[in-house]
Amino acid sequence: MDRAGTLLHLARNRAGLSLRRLAERSGTSHATIAAYEAGRVHPSLPVVERITRAAGFRLAIGLVPAVDEPGHRRGDELVQVLELAALFPARHTPDLRYPRFGPQ
Repeated sequence: MDRAGTLLHLARNRAGLSLRRLAERSGTSHATIAAYEAGRVHPSLPVVERITRAAGFRLAIGLVPAVDEPGHRRGDELVQVLELAALFPARHTPDLRYPRFGPQ
């Protein structure tokens, strides 16, 4: 299965629909949906959206920055986490009063 096929299969199963029932709802043949799910045919984005809506779901697409892409340097997240961690006192500090985490 490709990603679109996996998505359609997941939507159909979560909706509890058979291939034929989803085909009726989406105006697509059950053979075509089976081909999409098996990855033999690749549907366009509007087709994926129409079929997922027929299964009772809304398609949501987002962009996630990739490492080593322009404007996003490798390790930026780690630097940010370490800077944030430096703002919290160490647990082994003898005069630590607040905040206390875990059993006391």
